[in-house]
Amino acid sequence: MSAEVDRYIAAQTPAFAKALTTLRARLLALLPDHVEVMSYAMPGLRQPGPKGKMVAGYAAFTHHLGLYPHSGRVIPQIDCTPFKTSKSGVLFTPDTPLPDALLQAILAARQAEIAAGFGRKA
Repeated sequence: MSAEVDRYIAAQTPAFAKALTTLRARLLALLPDHVEVMSYAMPGLRQPGPKGKMVAGYAAFTHHLGLYPHSGRVIPQIDCTPFKTSKSGVLFTPDTPLPDALLQAILAARQAEIAAGFGRKA
């Protein structure tokens, strides 16, 4: 699947491609056992195993990049100041990447949500 992610990143402008490559490396370092996939037309990382849940995806748009924890409950519970957010993600630019602490907080919150069984059918 990483070849598909490589193509996605290569299709971006040089500044966005560099920022996505850096974010990708940071995510892979923080989630080393996770599987790199394309989901909802964006690169991301899924838990290992056949029923592994999506932990986070990332994408490039015309004027910004975004990190999406595949849950509408994660971002609202984290202080993402000074970054613009939506219910489902946090937006940033190549000039202002997400700080390590914020990236780690988002991933930890999403992993805790998955561990608690959010989204599982009873």
